Parts: sequence; C-alpha cells; structure tokens
Amino acid sequence: MRALQLRAARATPFYYGWVILALTGLASYSSRPLMSVAVLTVFVVPMEAQLGWTRTEMSGAVSLGGVFAVVAAPLVGPLIDRYGSGLVVGVSSGIAGICAVGLGMVNQVWLFYLVYVPGRTVFASPLELGTSTAVSNWFIRRRPFALALNHVLQGSGLAVMPLVAQLIIGAWSWQAAWYGLGIWTLAVAVAPAIMLMGRRPEDIGLLPDGDRAMPARENRAGGRRPLTASDEVNFTLRQAMATRSFWLLMLFAFAGFIVQAGVSLHQVPHFIGQGVPGAVAVWAASTFAISQVPASLLWSALCQRFPMRLMMPAAGLVVSAGAMITAFADNITVGVVGAFTLGFGVGGLHIIGRLTWADYFGRLHLGAIRAWGLAAQVAGQALGPTAAGMVWDRTETYLWVFMAFGINLAVVSLLMITATTPTRRQDG
Repeated sequence: MRALQLRAARATPFYYGWVILALTGLASYSSRPLMSVAVLTVFVVPMEAQLGWTRTEMSGAVSLGGVFAVVAAPLVGPLIDRYGSGLVVGVSSGIAGICAVGLGMVNQVWLFYLVYVPGRTVFASPLELGTSTAVSNWFIRRRPFALALNHVLQGSGLAVMPLVAQLIIGAWSWQAAWYGLGIWTLAVAVAPAIMLMGRRPEDIGLLPDGDRAMPARENRAGGRRPLTASDEVNFTLRQAMATRSFWLLMLFAFAGFIVQAGVSLHQVPHFIGQGVPGAVAVWAASTFAISQVPASLLWSALCQRFPMRLMMPAAGLVVSAGAMITAFADNITVGVVGAFTLGFGVGGLHIIGRLTWADYFGRLHLGAIRAWGLAAQVAGQALGPTAAGMVWDRTETYLWVFMAFGINLAVVSLLMITATTPTRRQDG
C-alpha cells in the first residue's frame, strides 16, 4: 500500500496530510457515529417497546463493549505506531457496518449483545485511536486546527445520524434504520482508509504540516506546545508512565467520559419519560452532537493561546454544568440548553484530550501511549451508561445519578490545573 500512497502523494498538488485528514474525517462522519450512544439513544424506546428489554440490559451492551475496548486499546496502539492507521480504521469501519446490519435482525437480548458489543468495541477503541493518531502524526503546528476539522466532521455525523435514524424509524421501522446506516458505512468508509491512509509523512519523504525544511529545535519552556518535528520531545510508553501528568490525564479522561456516555445515552429516554414525544426528544441528542461542531473550532483556537493545564479544567467544568442542567430539566426547552452545554464541553474534551497527549509525549510512540488514556476514557464510557440505567430501573429518575456525574467531574477538573507539560527530568 505504501507504493500506492507514495504515488498518490506525488500526484496531489497540495500537502498529502490534507488527504489523510479527509480520510479520517470520512470515517469520523460515518463509522464512528454509528455505534455511538447518540445514535443508540434513538433506538432505546422503540426496541424496548417491541422486544421488552430493560434499559439496564441495553446499557449493559454499551458497557461490555467498553470493557472489551479497554483491553483492545493497549493492543491496537503499538500496531498503529508500527503500521499506521489505515488498516485499523478500514477494518474497524467494516466491522461497525456489519454489526449495524446485524442489529436489524436481532430479536433476543443475547443476540443484541453478540452483535452490538463488537461494534461498540471498535467504535470506542480502534476507530477513535486510529483517526486521531493519524491526524496527530501528519500535523504538529496545525494540529489544533486539523483535529478540530476532524471533530467537526465527527460532530456533524453525530448530529445527522440520529435524525436520519429517527426519520427511518418513523417511516418504516427501527430494523430498517439499522440496515440503512450499516450499508452506508460499508459503502464509504472501508476501502479508502485501507488503500490511502499512510502512517507518517516521513515515510514518503515529507515533513509534518507540509514544511519544506526542518527548522532548528525551539525551546518549550513555559509549557508552550511544540510547533515543528524538531520541537517535539518524544517519550516511550515507559517514560510517559513515569510522569505525573500521564496519570492525571487518564483520571480526567475517565471522569469526563463517564458524563459524556452516561448522560448522552439516557437523555432521550429521560425526556420521553416526562411526556415529550420521541420525534421531539431526539432533538436533545441532535443538539448534543451539533454543539460539538462550533465547540471544536473554538476550543482549538483557545488551545493555541492558553496552556493545556488550564484548558482541561475549563472543558471539564462546562461538561459538568451540562450534566447538572440536564438533571434538573423538566421540559425539552431546558433540555436542549443542557444538551448544547454538555455537547459544547464534550467537544472540548475530545479536542483537548487528543491534542494534549500528542503535544505532551510526541508522535513516535503516540499510539501506545494514548492507548492507555483511551482505555481510561472507554472505562468511563462503559461505567456511565450502566450506572445511569441501573439508577433509572430502581428509582425511575435520572436526577441523582446525573448530579453525581457532574460533581465528580468538577472536582477532577480542578485537579487538572496541576497537569503541567512533562519533561525528561520527570521520567524515572
């Protein structure tokens, strides 16, 4: 495949990294939203009504997929470092598409687990790690902007796909919705990634950001982010683990994505339970996704002006506020405000997390290093939905669990002020 990528890069009149960004964006728009909780939340009520499953049972599939993703992340990371993201993203997109088609055929809860769990696993681990690592490997100076564009496409997919699913469910059935979304993903997201997505620009004789010469090393004093390849400090996994910031980043990812998954999966059922029609309640899920689009651009701009250790608490506190508003919302108007706030903060979590891992620890071992942070993130995504579902099944209210999620994240966010840029002096 490298020969094909080399020919494609030579034939491209602009920097080939923008092609890589387009490929990751295509996967982020189609494959990644497919198994997200923002899409599954639209299916919860119609599948529950027809099949008689509890919300704890459905949430459990999300959590079990997360458990497998926690195991998969440290295994996939080194493969991306060695071979690149193309094969990982392409194969994972294929698995997600096949699983979506399979979901349209399930009629037993064990079949739902059998089909949904692999799809959720590739969503939470290989697809997230593969797309973000590819962008980070091809851009340094423009990394905030490139990651923001990638997340804009992901957020657009998250906004559009629940609406499309709801339209198909209303016109035909929830089975037809799973079929349609799965076939779409298989058609657009598999082959291009496998054939054209290269590992790093240096592999085909290019430099990050399309630079034509390697500038002299610059000083990173004061926590300023690296601007060129010569400005990077590349840590091995062992060296990264010897820094305090590594473990703080893992804690922040865990706490932040408990809220992201726990609230977003249950927000539509939360409002339907208060008498809001499903066709109206779905706007909470769509607003949650849409708000991540402008958030990506704003947070990336702020990341070029302020240190990451200040940006992380800012994003975390916005997510916490969104969870609190959603907890107390008793109508769809307030619910949309909560969903927008939550999504705006989650957009920051995604951008700042991806950017911080790459800026703090360099590109050479980024897959292996970030895989551990992703494992913590996925563990939070696994715990949140099941915890919220269990509380609902016992109390028939989401108020207290949403509040607990928000308070926990607020405390951890303030702790992130101490997560300074690591240096060689910090490793063991």
